[in-house]
Amino acid sequence: MPVFEYTALDTKGKTTSGIIDADGAQAARQKLRTSGIFPVSIKEAQEVAPKKEHKGFSLSRRFTRVKSAEIAMMTRQLATLIGAGFPLVSAIDALIPQTKSHGFKRILAQIKDSIVEGNSFAQALSKYPGNFSPLYVNMVRAGETSGTLEIVLDRLADITEKQQALMNRIQTALAYPIFMLIIGIIVLFVLLTYIVPSITSIFAEMNQVLPTPTRILIFLSDFFKSYWWSVFIALGAIALFYNRAKKTEKGRYWIDRTILLMPGVGILAKKLAVARFARTLGSLLENGVTMLIALDIVKNIAGNVLISECVETAAIEVGKGQGLAAALSGGGVLPQLSIQMIQVGEHSGELETMLTKIADVFENEVETSILRLTSYLEPVMILVMGTMVGFIVLSICLPIFEMNQLIR
Repeated sequence: MPVFEYTALDTKGKTTSGIIDADGAQAARQKLRTSGIFPVSIKEAQEVAPKKEHKGFSLSRRFTRVKSAEIAMMTRQLATLIGAGFPLVSAIDALIPQTKSHGFKRILAQIKDSIVEGNSFAQALSKYPGNFSPLYVNMVRAGETSGTLEIVLDRLADITEKQQALMNRIQTALAYPIFMLIIGIIVLFVLLTYIVPSITSIFAEMNQVLPTPTRILIFLSDFFKSYWWSVFIALGAIALFYNRAKKTEKGRYWIDRTILLMPGVGILAKKLAVARFARTLGSLLENGVTMLIALDIVKNIAGNVLISECVETAAIEVGKGQGLAAALSGGGVLPQLSIQMIQVGEHSGELETMLTKIADVFENEVETSILRLTSYLEPVMILVMGTMVGFIVLSICLPIFEMNQLIR
């Protein structure tokens, strides 16, 4: 059934807009009038999901992507409605008017129509890979097969909400240091390009060799004043190179390997990837997905090529009859603590519970480490800024002191 976007007037004369499905434009108008809404304009909605995935930057893809928070909220509400006895199509139809995002309304309406046409819920979701991940689709498929769709949706909402909450806490912890860094860079740029040249211009008339700090300061000031644009070009070139490298297999491998080898940052990235891997694998296994299929799914969401390769190799070994802990330890990438906890879970027969505990442990460690790091960053940044300002002041004062000595 086609989906139409409309702009209409309600009984109080206020403009409203939304989504409606009908057999045609005339039927949609009649349906709106029956509900007490008078259409002004109505047109058929275009398909949101592209038929072919295009690589590279796309503004349209950026703006049509649905936020994780919206998907989590929809998943939670859908689980509640299905658990209350609503049929799937009726539950989705009830959620469409409550959805704030116009693009997400279109997606839900088209998913509902796909289900009405005879497709499963998982098949309908798979048409929108940019919004619903392979994990989401496969867990829904497992829920439909086992008849526990509302339980699966509840767990999906838990996963999405926990991951979003962790990322929000990390962003909140890093917000102040990043703000301080930006302000510090702006202050130094203004000092070097506007304030320092007006002060150091008096030194040009001195017929003597200036101190080394003063010459360095004058050089930096002249450079930023004349070639400030080159800094932005260099930053843009680095960003472009990084973006291009991420799209190649060798470049992505080199970037991910460099991140894991970086002191401090590498450990945090590894723990975050392991937490995502463990929580996802545990949820899949709890919902009846077999080990090999679950490993094939989670290898694509690890967020690091090296860890993905480790999981892929482990899946092959598990297929040959080896235990999961022994298979993962062969890669030498995952932390030893996670391997030991998986081994305990296998021996006790509670692997799913242990995987959830691994995710909780590593997520808490990442959050604690970032909070500790930000507490160190603030005094370090103040020290660095003070050192730079002190260098500027010293570079300006040294020639003045020498001039005073000559006068005496």
